[in-house]
Amino acid sequence: MTTYVTYYDSCVGRLTIASDGENITGLWIENQKYYGYKQLDNAVREDGLKIFKKTKNWLDAYFNKENPDISKLSLKPVGTPFRQEVWKIIETIPYGTTTTYANIASIIAEHRNIDKMSSQAVGGAVGHNPISIIIPCHRVVGKNGSLTGYAGGINNKIKLLELEGVDVSKFSLP
Repeated sequence: MTTYVTYYDSCVGRLTIASDGENITGLWIENQKYYGYKQLDNAVREDGLKIFKKTKNWLDAYFNKENPDISKLSLKPVGTPFRQEVWKIIETIPYGTTTTYANIASIIAEHRNIDKMSSQAVGGAVGHNPISIIIPCHRVVGKNGSLTGYAGGINNKIKLLELEGVDVSKFSLP
């Protein structure tokens, strides 16, 4: 299967957007941890795809401090079933709010009808989110109020939260 890419310049740096031709399969901030995984090996630049135009319009709205609807984009992140479960929960975090790794872990535990789920396992899945910003993993914080764990860098996490109107002064740096 061919992977197509395009680029978008933003206030957090250049973004690389990947697609299978119909769906968004990746969006990474330049130099972020896990940048492109292996998805970008042999990728073909194709700026004119319809899904890329929709995604760039979504990003324009987002960076203009609007609250664009995630469901308007066709997303197809690749990952294990556990990671998929975590990313689906992250998609539901409202614009301008945050949640904790522990809260996501408790949601998963409840879904699976088990007593407890590891916050660290959730953190690993959050960190490997292949569609940054759109699947808003920057909205996940430590239960102690720490802005820990953003593959795109803590400074970018702060910028994105501030863009959404979150008072980041209530959080601590790791």
